[in-house]
Amino acid sequence: MTGNTVISVRNLVKKFGNFVANDNLNFNVFEGEIFGFLGANGAGKTTTIRILSGLSKPTSGTVMVAGFDAKKQAEEIKKNIGYMCQRFSLYDDLTVKENIMLYGGIYGMKKKTIQDRTTALLEQLNFGQYSDSMISSLPLGLKQKLAFSVAILHEPRIVFLDEPTGGVDPVTRRQFWEMIYEATARGITVFVTTHYMDEAEYCDRVSIMSEGRIVALDTPEELRKQYNAGSIEEVFIKIARPSRNVEGGLE
Repeated sequence: MTGNTVISVRNLVKKFGNFVANDNLNFNVFEGEIFGFLGANGAGKTTTIRILSGLSKPTSGTVMVAGFDAKKQAEEIKKNIGYMCQRFSLYDDLTVKENIMLYGGIYGMKKKTIQDRTTALLEQLNFGQYSDSMISSLPLGLKQKLAFSVAILHEPRIVFLDEPTGGVDPVTRRQFWEMIYEATARGITVFVTTHYMDEAEYCDRVSIMSEGRIVALDTPEELRKQYNAGSIEEVFIKIARPSRNVEGGLE
């Protein structure tokens, strides 16, 4: 994968007391790619994302996101990214239109731009009939699509998706990934964590974490070859077994 580097992580360490959540992480993420960030619960994924999104500072190491230093320029990072988590980050007691306009204001967009993009987004999503509906009344799949659209309303350089498709049906998940492809076609970089191993196959590159370390990082095709596996799920299972030595130096 070639292109401009939008995330650069060098020797990242994050400690909580004596506990090491991130143990010397090194990786790059490139403009316009879909970067999958996998790992079992407790592997250190969420801690890493919090640092990359400007919500936490590294204990040591260098982390650059969209050209800004995570230690010193967290507020600048926040202006250049979007974020969506499994809980969707939408306000249930506001309408669809109110949510869009609220986030436009939070992102510092001009009033006219917010109005124009709100109209365009409602049309793009075929949400005209839901414009004045409370978020709490929407089906899960519609909430998911809206939350992603709101996360990139301000055309950020990078969007972080933390378990974005949890709890939805396979058809809706596929539709969601079509929205991701459309975003990357516009140059937005997508950094995604998921528990669905079939989704990892959609990524340009996949990183797998275990016990705070990155233990594998490559394209899905190369990882399957390296681990003699038929799928990323098989790769993940091999890596997740600490008692087994597998090709690549894992213990």
